[in-house]
Amino acid sequence: MIAPVTLLWYACDLRTGLILEELRSLRPSGAIGRRLGTSTTANVDLVLAGAPASWEGATIPGRTMLVAVDAAMDLPVWAGLVLTRTGGTAENLSLGLATPQAYLDRRYTGAYSVAVAIDQAVILTGLGANLLVNAPNFIFDAPAAGVTLDSYAVLDGDDKTILSTWQEIMGQGGIEYTIDPVWQDAAHTTVQLVIRIRPQIGSQSATPEAVFDLPGNISDYALTESYEAGKGATDVQANGNGQGATRLVSAVHTATTLNAAGYPEWVYRFTPAAGLDDPVQLDAHAAEALTQMSTGANTWTVTAVASQSPRVGSDWGLGDSVRLQIATSPRHPNGADMVARAYGWDLDAAANKVTPILIEGS
Repeated sequence: MIAPVTLLWYACDLRTGLILEELRSLRPSGAIGRRLGTSTTANVDLVLAGAPASWEGATIPGRTMLVAVDAAMDLPVWAGLVLTRTGGTAENLSLGLATPQAYLDRRYTGAYSVAVAIDQAVILTGLGANLLVNAPNFIFDAPAAGVTLDSYAVLDGDDKTILSTWQEIMGQGGIEYTIDPVWQDAAHTTVQLVIRIRPQIGSQSATPEAVFDLPGNISDYALTESYEAGKGATDVQANGNGQGATRLVSAVHTATTLNAAGYPEWVYRFTPAAGLDDPVQLDAHAAEALTQMSTGANTWTVTAVASQSPRVGSDWGLGDSVRLQIATSPRHPNGADMVARAYGWDLDAAANKVTPILIEGS
């Protein structure tokens, strides 16, 4: 699709999602972006001379959110909760925003437990029940994931946030989540925040329709291959609660095939989010970490011309497979043709740039 990417910015009531004002004088300080399963932040400036008369009520921290809509597609692509607002003698009002995932770390689970094999989607929605009470305009989209946990328990006195418990479960593999801003009504007066829970977010395909190519829509790219601590390991052990001899630990999970092929031993020990006291879950965390880390991390960062590229939010999005085709470059003189998964993106509409962040082999 060859069309300029123009973003319309709307201020919405955080509880209801109702549009309060269009902010035509708002300008992002840089790119806006999203990441799979975690929050991102952005800073935007509102030129007060061009702001609506009710700008103050439309940008109250903790009470409002700002939503970016792709004008050509009439599609919400990004939402940010207003957390900070700074103004004075400057002609601009500076607003600090965070994507809705940040709210999950500001609400607590309360007491919750399951003692038999329960679908992970059911557990996540149970742990996140408070997200539907005195909260932003959330709704769950969480069909059965087909992956179960034998047990899970948290007490109110554990002071665990919803985000921390979700991270514990997702760290074992088998389930993911994201939060998408969507139109709630046909008249497009209200934005809803849909919490999607799936075994894998997005659409995975060996032949995706979204293609980034060089020459073509790509202006530059970089492949980062890393075996740094936390990104590569052949021996992994997960630690639980306790200290010294009383601390629970998982079995050591080893990439024996890589060791036999000549890799030395690279050891990684870690404590899953908030710690755990279930040996079975610790082993699951260690096994999943080894799967992700044994061959290191290969991340492709692509900068493409937004107006000439597959449209983020409509042609592709978080978790989707995209194709990367390189005819030739100094790093790949013989070219490269591969499918990778988008775990994040950045969009700078003013600069006509879109940056998909792709994980190879995920």
